[in-house]
Amino acid sequence: MSTTPSATDNHATAAQRLALLRTARDVAEDLAADAIARDRAGRPPIDETARLREAGLPAALTPPRPGRGTDWRTGCAVIREIAAADGSLGEVLARHYAHAWDGRFYAADHRATALEEESVREQWLWTGAVHTPAPDDAGDRPDLTLGRRTTGYVLNGRRRVDTAVDAADQIVVDAACAVTGDVLIVRIPSGARGVSVQPAPGRLGQRVAGAGEIVLDRVTVTPGQVLGHRPHDEESTAPFTALAGPALRLALCHVGLGIAEGALGEARDLSRGGRAHRLPGEDPDLFLAYGELASAAQAAGAVVDRATAVMARALDTGEQLDAEEPAGIAALVATAETVTSKAALHITARVLEFADAPGLDRFWRNARVLTAQQPVAQRLRSIGEHYLNGSPRAVAAFR
Repeated sequence: MSTTPSATDNHATAAQRLALLRTARDVAEDLAADAIARDRAGRPPIDETARLREAGLPAALTPPRPGRGTDWRTGCAVIREIAAADGSLGEVLARHYAHAWDGRFYAADHRATALEEESVREQWLWTGAVHTPAPDDAGDRPDLTLGRRTTGYVLNGRRRVDTAVDAADQIVVDAACAVTGDVLIVRIPSGARGVSVQPAPGRLGQRVAGAGEIVLDRVTVTPGQVLGHRPHDEESTAPFTALAGPALRLALCHVGLGIAEGALGEARDLSRGGRAHRLPGEDPDLFLAYGELASAAQAAGAVVDRATAVMARALDTGEQLDAEEPAGIAALVATAETVTSKAALHITARVLEFADAPGLDRFWRNARVLTAQQPVAQRLRSIGEHYLNGSPRAVAAFR
């Protein structure tokens, strides 16, 4: 039987996409209304994630299946819309969406399907911290260990998590089996016995993202919580599994771009409203400055959108992905990270020259914390090696 979608199916998909984007804009407006006060308070995003659940965004931002989930491009557009209003919540959704794909990256298809159905039904919010193996670092072992039991495992250790440590329903981590040495990807329900959290208060930026550390003390891990194996090196990584790291990093590019666009939009509104140092129509140099920043944002957006389109095609291809493709995709994502990091830092710093308005600095602080996770020099070296030598290995992941 043909699987080609009908015109009706395409129309329904387009209508669902538009409805989801309208919902994202409504949520963004709601978050923007009290963004400054929430940033100053810096509390865990309990109330904020409740707003996201009320709007249905965690359930919507899951991998696409007939009748549910969201395609990669639309999911990233939602993340970017939210990040423009609140960079912290943009990062929460970015990491949620990327980790919601982990079932497909690591588990068998029937298990991934069941997990996604439960995630949608229960409105789970995902987070996690999976250390992908870097090139020439095959001996790396996670700081979490799994001891064998008659059925399943017991998990011990501690791990830094960048978002929703107090608010997530499922936390995905990698851990080494003490008996076999295999590195397994496991999901931990947040309320499991032996799980405690230590929030990271007083951050410079992304203060409402809910970063912190999870402490795992003899936490029971059932066989159903094991998604699969994390390969020890790139050579043993299946092509589709190799997309896990780049997919998360690309989602975070949309967060950075959203922060830059949010800063530029807020500065523009201040100028139009007469609350800036220099007013439109009175200073041609102001036009030049805004033109430069708008161009920087659009250029970064073009690079990110190109990488997003390539990633979307790869995710649609699934297990049939060619073995050579992940390295090229990783190079595109690394390029997007580099361009977006520079644009976000430049734009969010420069708009502070236009207006001395309360809260405008939060965009720079958010961009600074977000981009600190992405060492630009190392990315550029990896991109250069891939460009010069056509290296088949993926561009090094740092996260």
